[in-house]
Amino acid sequence: MRAKAPRVALALVHYPVKDRLGAVNATSVTPLNVHDLARSAATFGVEPFYVVTPLLSQQALTKRILAHWQDGYGGEQNPSRRESLEAVRLVSSVNEASEDILRLTGSYPRLAGTAAAGGEGSVDSVRLREEIDSGGSPWLLLFGTGSGLTEEIIAQCDALLDPIRGPAEFNHLSVRSAAAIILDRLFGK
Repeated sequence: MRAKAPRVALALVHYPVKDRLGAVNATSVTPLNVHDLARSAATFGVEPFYVVTPLLSQQALTKRILAHWQDGYGGEQNPSRRESLEAVRLVSSVNEASEDILRLTGSYPRLAGTAAAGGEGSVDSVRLREEIDSGGSPWLLLFGTGSGLTEEIIAQCDALLDPIRGPAEFNHLSVRSAAAIILDRLFGK
């Protein structure tokens, strides 16, 4: 792991998230999400990238994925993949990620949530970018799996980003796609 104090970190939240019926649930870690979000985070200089799951089976899976690409054959064969995964940290909760950022920077992060449905008082990426660029506390961008972050997590956020909208009524991007779009809007040149 690079020893850089984060200005902005990213968290892929697997619990607590909503299921299709709106109930609080946990989701499975997928290698594709870990790989793609790690590459997006590395591209835009956002680190650490936290994978958030309290489930021991999912933590074990995540550790196997990371070991293959960081220490094993995968990393030997694909050094750029290994490099992007160096910033991944496995934590049990958003609070644990915040505590890690406190340890790295001396400040708790401000939380910015994302939601396909948006919410009251949501802000656009230009406004959040201005907040980030103004300095002060680091930020932790939260991306929910399943059907999104729970109201409990959103209530803890200092900012909620406007949803990504296209001209069509359909609005159900993968978390990988949404994260890449948002990171480009916040940090792209």
